Amino acid sequence: MNFIPNPLHPALVHFPIALILLGTLVAITAIFLRRWQLPQITACLLLLGAIGSVAATWSGEEDQEKIKLSPQAEQVMEEHEEWGERARNLALLAAAGAVASAVLGRFPKACKGLAAVTALAAVAASFCVLEAGHYGGKLVYEHGAGVGASQNATPATDND
Repeated sequence: MNFIPNPLHPALVHFPIALILLGTLVAITAIFLRRWQLPQITACLLLLGAIGSVAATWSGEEDQEKIKLSPQAEQVMEEHEEWGERARNLALLAAAGAVASAVLGRFPKACKGLAAVTALAAVAASFCVLEAGHYGGKLVYEHGAGVGASQNATPATDND
C-alpha cells in the first residue's frame, strides 16, 4: 500500500498556496493591528507556507523529469518553474521578516517597519504564486502535462 501520491507535486503545492495567500492577508492586517497575536499568526502562516514552497519546488523538479512535453509545453513549464522559484524565494524572505517582527515585539517602531517589509514581500510572493498557478494550469489544461490519460492526447480545440 503506497501512501505517497504520484505525482507528488500537485498534492503538495496547494498547501503553500493557501498558506502564503492567507499569510499575506494577515501580514497586511498586522501592519495596522498588533493585537490578537497577529504577528505570531503571520509568522506561523508564512513560515509554514515557505517550508511548503520549498517542498513544492523540489517535488516539481522531481515530477518534471517523469513527463514528456512538447516544445510549446516546455516553454510554459519553464515559466511555471521560474515563477514557482520566485514565489519560494519571496516566501522565505516574508517568513524571515514575519518571524523577526514577531520576536521583536518590545520594539514597536522596528516591528512596524518589519511588518511593512514582510507584507510587501508577502504580496510579491502571492503575485508569484498566482503567476506560477496560471502557468501550471496552462500545463495541465492546455498541454495535458501530468495527466495520465492525456499524456499522448492532443489538447482539445474550440472547433465544436
